[in-house]
Amino acid sequence: MRSLGIRVEPKKVTFVVINYNDNKVDILNVENIKIPVSLDFPSKLKYVRNTVLDIIREYNVCVAGIRIAESSSQNIDTDRLHIEGVIQEAFSSSTVSNYFTGRLQTISKKLSITNSQYKDFLKPNSVYENVGNWELCTNKESKEAALVGYGALL
Repeated sequence: MRSLGIRVEPKKVTFVVINYNDNKVDILNVENIKIPVSLDFPSKLKYVRNTVLDIIREYNVCVAGIRIAESSSQNIDTDRLHIEGVIQEAFSSSTVSNYFTGRLQTISKKLSITNSQYKDFLKPNSVYENVGNWELCTNKESKEAALVGYGALL
């Protein structure tokens, strides 16, 4: 079974594809979708949606998760919220059988870890032994995408 984890920023979307087979979890791919600056905003949303659907098809993704913005954030970027919404719509319009949206606390609970453990996994040189190829996640965004993708499998 394959899982897709996503972390959105206003100018790019980080995604991680995870493979689950024989009780073994491994990261297959870590990439960014760079949102073209030259497009108007509706076209940017369409671009993200189509790209996410292509990724789901290419990797035969069964389940997915998206790390959504914290509701208590002082600087919520509305572009990020729109992009997150379009990705959720793409999940529901695809072959993804189940997906979830999560903030720090929801993802931590799904992974059966504390919030502070979650934050520790986001630090440079962190090791998360439950997921093979963790070293492919080289920044906070890719690590969050991997954690939410792993959470989608649980």
